[in-house]
Amino acid sequence: MNNRELVNSLWNLCHVLRDDGITYHQYVTELTYLLFLKLAKETGAEEAIPAVYRWDQLVSQKTGELKVFYYRLLTALGTGENERIRQIYEGARSSIEEEANLSKIVYQMDCLDWYSAKEEGLGQLYEGLLEKNAGEKKSGAGQYFTPRVLIDVLIQLTDPQLGERCCDPACGTFGFMTAAHRYIEEQNGGLTGMTREQQEFQKKEAFTGGELVRDTHRLALMNAALHQLDSAVQLGDTLSLMGQSMKGYDVVLTNPPFGSKKGGERSARTDLTYPTGNKQLDFLQHIYGSLRWDKETARAAVVLPDNVLFADAYGELIRRELMETCNLHTILRLPVGIFYAQGVKTNVLFFQRGKKDCQKTQEVWIYDLRQNMPAFNKSNPLKKEYFEDFIQCYCSGHMGDRQETYSRENPRGRWRKYSYEEILQRPRVNLDITWIADSKDMEEESLSNLLGEMEAAAGQMNVAIAALKELMAEVEEQI
Repeated sequence: MNNRELVNSLWNLCHVLRDDGITYHQYVTELTYLLFLKLAKETGAEEAIPAVYRWDQLVSQKTGELKVFYYRLLTALGTGENERIRQIYEGARSSIEEEANLSKIVYQMDCLDWYSAKEEGLGQLYEGLLEKNAGEKKSGAGQYFTPRVLIDVLIQLTDPQLGERCCDPACGTFGFMTAAHRYIEEQNGGLTGMTREQQEFQKKEAFTGGELVRDTHRLALMNAALHQLDSAVQLGDTLSLMGQSMKGYDVVLTNPPFGSKKGGERSARTDLTYPTGNKQLDFLQHIYGSLRWDKETARAAVVLPDNVLFADAYGELIRRELMETCNLHTILRLPVGIFYAQGVKTNVLFFQRGKKDCQKTQEVWIYDLRQNMPAFNKSNPLKKEYFEDFIQCYCSGHMGDRQETYSRENPRGRWRKYSYEEILQRPRVNLDITWIADSKDMEEESLSNLLGEMEAAAGQMNVAIAALKELMAEVEEQI
């Protein structure tokens, strides 16, 4: 049974819990509790789990005793001595009320063939489950789920290297970091291509993150563990004082949450130049402030909504600070519909920070992948092929000949370059720049014009008909 088949089998078990009123997101959390035990057994990594609470003990429980034992197990592991296990199970509460449902899930999970899954990678299996959950509209988990293809493109272009420290300050289920981990392994021939010191660094120090929501934090820890990472994933609000210690990174990759703090409350951070109640503006400040400035290669790729590009007041000041302290070299305008929340318009900002005053923005290249694109949704997902032209142009820029690429190989006009001085002259230093006429808008405008012409013609006909009626009435009177 391969990973895809196993993901489908595990996902189908959620139907067992319908009568318990359990949501899809609760199901994935519940599955995480059980998967950790089962996979520890499958991989021979049960030594950190007390013997009395291992998988075989759970499976061996008699009818009428299973639910009580399971509840006790969750409490014991959530208060145990092993830090990572305690983090995964801390505050764990089962949503399963019917013991028969719990028994069926445990039994069916125990009967699945895990051999191929272990061969393909248990981390890949778990990420398949997380993506499945995000794809279910009823789960609510995919509102801002970052498509896997977009994650892979951003990692390819930021090109994290062995020995660099990477961070996602709003890590969700840790997808950016596990993908960066795979990328670095692939670029270095796997673990066998690393020294013991490099392996230890990758496992314990290379990837870090922060997550506000406890259940999502639990999923992030599980995802890291299944990728054999002992990464530090902090539970808490990065925009609180906790985030002030998250600094000195070589690479930041993230898709931070959108929206405003409750009541417009400003961030409590003391290291943000312009604390606001706007989460994405505060996250942007945190990100460029968290990049190390003692090297000229610290870089970030950040998914942000359109309003970051045009917001006034603090928004303008933050854009100025970003371009004065970093080289904001590229903005990618993403298509609408790639996130499961309808109508969300987003961009990727690519910027690099180095020694103070040495990385100031000189020019910004904008690639519009939004206008005149097909409608993306669950039935028509985003594919790597749509990014090929952007990747080529982006890489050309890093080789110093992007101007030539722009002049000769930009037939659809999706690239534009703006100098720092041109941007400063725009009202509010507005970076929300578009120049491609949307064919849909043009069609609507043409249709509107046609309807207007038809209405005018109809009006003229009505006038002519009225005049003809008057003339016929006069003729009848004369007769």
